[in-house]
Amino acid sequence: MAISVDTFFLNPDAQGTLQSQIQQMIAEGILSGRFHVGEKLPSSRKLAMHLGVSRITVTLAYTELLANDYLTSRGRSGYFVSENAPVPPSYTPQVRSEDRVDWSRALARNFTEGDTPRKTQAWQKIKYPFIYGQADPTLFDHANWRLCALRALGHKDFVSMTTDYYDQDDPLLTEYIARHTLPRRGITARPEEILITLGAQNALWLIAQILLNPRRHAAVEDPCYHALRDLLTHSRCQLAPLRVDRDGLPPEIIPDNTDVIFTTPSHQCPTTATMPLKRRRELLARAREVDALIVEDDYEFEMAFLASPSPALKSLDEDGRVIYVGSFSKSLFPGLRLGYLVGSEPFIRQARALRASVLRHPPGHVQRTAAYFLSLGHYDAQIRRTATALHKRRQAMEDAIEAHGLSIAGRGVYGGSSLWMEAPESIDTTVLAETLMQDDVLVEPGAPFFHEGDRRRNYYRLGYSSIMPGKIEPGISMIANRIRQGT
Repeated sequence: MAISVDTFFLNPDAQGTLQSQIQQMIAEGILSGRFHVGEKLPSSRKLAMHLGVSRITVTLAYTELLANDYLTSRGRSGYFVSENAPVPPSYTPQVRSEDRVDWSRALARNFTEGDTPRKTQAWQKIKYPFIYGQADPTLFDHANWRLCALRALGHKDFVSMTTDYYDQDDPLLTEYIARHTLPRRGITARPEEILITLGAQNALWLIAQILLNPRRHAAVEDPCYHALRDLLTHSRCQLAPLRVDRDGLPPEIIPDNTDVIFTTPSHQCPTTATMPLKRRRELLARAREVDALIVEDDYEFEMAFLASPSPALKSLDEDGRVIYVGSFSKSLFPGLRLGYLVGSEPFIRQARALRASVLRHPPGHVQRTAAYFLSLGHYDAQIRRTATALHKRRQAMEDAIEAHGLSIAGRGVYGGSSLWMEAPESIDTTVLAETLMQDDVLVEPGAPFFHEGDRRRNYYRLGYSSIMPGKIEPGISMIANRIRQGT
């Protein structure tokens, strides 16, 4: 397939002959990586017509590039980018203008201070990836997901794929969540009380936008999911970080003026602490006492392979004050970006309106594919398969950690996919993580999870959802060696 002729244009202020300008334009496209080896150039007739020049001018430019080995000719097939062309590994556009905007004044609000950790995109190439929250391709049911996607593309589902639902969701997916997913957590909800979101992150953003403002007070766990802390900061609310213990968030330390409480009771992020049933009831009582709402992020409840998970806070709620956040992004795959909100109808009505004004709704085809994958039993089968694999990896992790003398600070009572680790106080795990990359080992520093001003730098998280069992012990050994060496 030829490179689109629309990507070519002549700069009216350029110097030199038309032939040299065309030659330079194509050479720059190759050198910057915009044109790849083997790609076909437009025919000389089409390019000449598009640029408004004579065909011979384009032909002469092509001929010169051919002589310099930027292009190659294949009989009557045309001109192609040569295999010998000096093509860089990735496309880097050339700077055409200087940025003279004073962005410190132009930006009305800041959404990052530059200290938010970024996921390592090439983690699959790392030999010992103790990374959290990434999908293991060996555990995912590609074949049945593909069949469900094809079914969702069929004529029967054409409307569900192409319709602008505006503020509504796929009825099949909503029905499955209401009839199957939520009852597993002891939750009863009508469709009017359920909203599909682009993952839990989108759900939390909607909540913050609706419930918080500069006059409202929010209580958040410390340490906590750093992206949650960032979006709460963006809401400009009064934020109270509350230090968690081995059972999660202590209800008695919640301030009296709290309006919204954010908590992860099933698997506290990142310590993996599981909140006991007694404390869950105490948390509900404390919220009632101060008249606060509770936002329950119930991620990873499916990853319970050691024992059955405790009832969701939402299932114990008798006042309608708990807003429940669920997600399929962790249990299926992160790129799916599909989650859901459950709450009282007046709240969901506002969340639905806000979502519609920002992004309408998650793509219909994605919703219908997920609905088929869930309703046909493929999801349950994958959860069982994943739980079995994680159980084996968890055991291998704990055996290796014990053998090499490392310290576990927190482990989920019911399972999960990570361990919260504590290094000696002299160890800065940000430096440790950078040093371990030299050994092809990937770990996650713990400092970003703590509230600014009181960050503990000797904690780190080890995920085991994407590392093969045979690589666990050698990787743990390298971590232990680096810690003993003081990094």
